[in-house]
Amino acid sequence: MTDERLKQLATLSDLIRDRALEDLRRAAAERDMTKAHLAGLAVLPATGLSPLAAARAAQAYQQWADERRRQLNMQLARQTVTVMQRQADARQAFGRAEVLHRLAASGRR
Repeated sequence: MTDERLKQLATLSDLIRDRALEDLRRAAAERDMTKAHLAGLAVLPATGLSPLAAARAAQAYQQWADERRRQLNMQLARQTVTVMQRQADARQAFGRAEVLHRLAASGRR
């Protein structure tokens, strides 16, 4: 393989690596946002209400929050799998780019 061809392949592999890293960053950001939404479901008890009204409000909120947590946990599981896949893709792209750069560098010697 010619030095010029190796250089072109190294450039392409850099682009693929950068794209894989960006995909990983985006997937991790989406997962982190879901984690933040889950954390935001914790709420302080209502103040300024009668004990009965506060209990009813807390119960209604907890029912809603439990369902929302269930949905968010399912979403978080899917996003975690996606992040793991993107990590594997990024590792592979990084490795390929590194090998091509080493081959191109050894061809110059």
